[in-house]
Amino acid sequence: MPIDRKSIIDTYAPVVKEWDPASFLSVGNGEFATTVDCTGLQTISPTDEAATPLATMATWGMHNYPGALPKRYDLLKRKMYESAKGQVGYMSDDSGQEKLFEELRVNAHRFNLVRFSLYEEGVDESQMLSLIDNIEQRLDLYRGVITSSYTYRSKPVAVKTVVHPDQDQLSLSLTSEANLSVLLSFPYPSHLKEASNWEAEALHTTALQHESEGRWTIERTADEFVYRLEVQTGQAVTLKQIGTHQVLVSATGNTIEVNLGFTHQKSRPCPVVGFDACESASSLAWHSFWEEGGFVDVSASTDSRKDELQRRILLSRYLLAIQCSGSTPPPETGLTCNSWYGKFHLEMHLLHAAHFPLWGQAHLLERSLSWYTQILGGAYERAKEQGYAGARWPKMTEADGSDAPSAIGTLLCWQQPHPIFYAALLRSYNPTSPILPAWEEVLEATATFMVDYVVWDEETGHYTLGPPVIPVQENHDPTEVLNPTFELAYWRWALNEAITMREEGGKSVDPLWREVLEKLAPLPSNGSVYLAHQKCPDTYGSFAEDHPSLLFALSLFDGGDVDHQVMKNSLDEVIKRWRLNELWGWDFPLMAMCAARLGETELAMDLLLMESPKNTYTPNGHNAQLPKSDLPLYLPGNGALLLAVALMASGWKGSEGEAPGFPKTGWTVRSEGVFPLF
Repeated sequence: MPIDRKSIIDTYAPVVKEWDPASFLSVGNGEFATTVDCTGLQTISPTDEAATPLATMATWGMHNYPGALPKRYDLLKRKMYESAKGQVGYMSDDSGQEKLFEELRVNAHRFNLVRFSLYEEGVDESQMLSLIDNIEQRLDLYRGVITSSYTYRSKPVAVKTVVHPDQDQLSLSLTSEANLSVLLSFPYPSHLKEASNWEAEALHTTALQHESEGRWTIERTADEFVYRLEVQTGQAVTLKQIGTHQVLVSATGNTIEVNLGFTHQKSRPCPVVGFDACESASSLAWHSFWEEGGFVDVSASTDSRKDELQRRILLSRYLLAIQCSGSTPPPETGLTCNSWYGKFHLEMHLLHAAHFPLWGQAHLLERSLSWYTQILGGAYERAKEQGYAGARWPKMTEADGSDAPSAIGTLLCWQQPHPIFYAALLRSYNPTSPILPAWEEVLEATATFMVDYVVWDEETGHYTLGPPVIPVQENHDPTEVLNPTFELAYWRWALNEAITMREEGGKSVDPLWREVLEKLAPLPSNGSVYLAHQKCPDTYGSFAEDHPSLLFALSLFDGGDVDHQVMKNSLDEVIKRWRLNELWGWDFPLMAMCAARLGETELAMDLLLMESPKNTYTPNGHNAQLPKSDLPLYLPGNGALLLAVALMASGWKGSEGEAPGFPKTGWTVRSEGVFPLF
């Protein structure tokens, strides 16, 4: 019997009964999203620095401060590192150039497009909460609609909040007998977490124009960035500019319907539709998302943790669809607030979006893959500047593919094989994808760099990785790192995949690719356990913190180079000696994947749901990185969870039986349309 998906989804839909910054809910479409408080709007700004800000963001909403030189990388002095191929310069040291270094990191930054809040004349925001009672808010996951009901001055209020699935449109419907309006407020852009500067009124402009009956435009100018709100209203609704950057939306009746379409000079058109049409489009799109994609049901299990796991699965699916399925890779806090200035980290793209093909929705990953062809020229230049062939992909980047200076990021390399990983997913689960033929140059350039990046060691007869390099576990000196375990395994797996894909496509294979694959160094170990890298004998002592990435050589893939007993010993030592409370949210699922592949299914579940500050999932489904106040959400944790669940439920190459990664006792697992991992 098919799984009754809607019933399960409805059971775990978030319900909010109080104003709580850890429960703010969001709606979006992958390119555009907004987050609201318990009023269904953005009425009461949180003051706690650790809270989730209330913002409205789009993939295209990136601003540069005036007077900065955001693209003058040529002015930045590189720090020189010795490598086997000579000296290589990296943008890793700000000494004597702090201002330029910071400008290149901060610009461009994502920003808040608008705030929309309840308004009553003469009532300050700080008073609003005391006037609101009987809160009952629900995110209808199956329809993508937030419904909020409460009383204001003892009078009932009902609000619906929805985003159009195919364009950057936010629609609101507010009904109340209270004397309420909706206030649109516009901040100056900020690179900080809140993405809003409410103090710089003179640095931007807001202009309201009445176009026709029920139609308005609001033009916004912030330095060189210009965007517009196309506004359509319901009957008897009017807009009036009441401040430099405030527009009041009010009605003569009890209902305010306002539909806001956001556009800028390079964005797609937004032909704004009415609220009912927007809500209907959202319902249809989310019905398709839930019914056509993969599904895992653990609700019939007897393990006491089954409800929490089911909740995390469903909310992670929703959050990653609205935050991480756009035309560019997403930031680590998506379209909710700024982390790292709203730029995205390319090594995290895998954790944000690689689950989509495994859950039967490869097209949601494909949306962002064309971007790699757009930045390929810059990736070639980056590799050439450092003395390598092929293309080197950036780490902390933005739409133009530039690489932000960083003491760590510029030396990181584990994002390099990712395009091969994505292509392997598409080859397995969407072999007719138009991305595959369009990506031939991307894949060849990726593998070419990987082959040229390794160094031949005459003494050992192996090709080696590093130095200089910073591995996934970032607490290592780049000048000391040689053959980091995960990166070495990833290089081996990805080169094998690249060769296989070229052979299957009838393409010739560079003999050097085969030679490097055949003679790549073995994974470093002391005979009993794997090491972080070849020169790190104290892996399980002073270095037992940050990502335990040596375990990941047997998590996302199995390249055939891992001794399972040595890896089991390594996993045991990590659990025994690592400072687990300092791990990041995505570490736990990847550790669980390693345990599952080793047959340690009870341990896999314990790791997946381990109680740890950074493995916390708030009521809205976000993976908060406690106690870090700058990361109230962390989408790589959600994405890694879905990768782990897919592997545990559907298996991996060579696995046997139903749900091979789940414990046999206490867990009843039903899945539909979820595919195994490599």
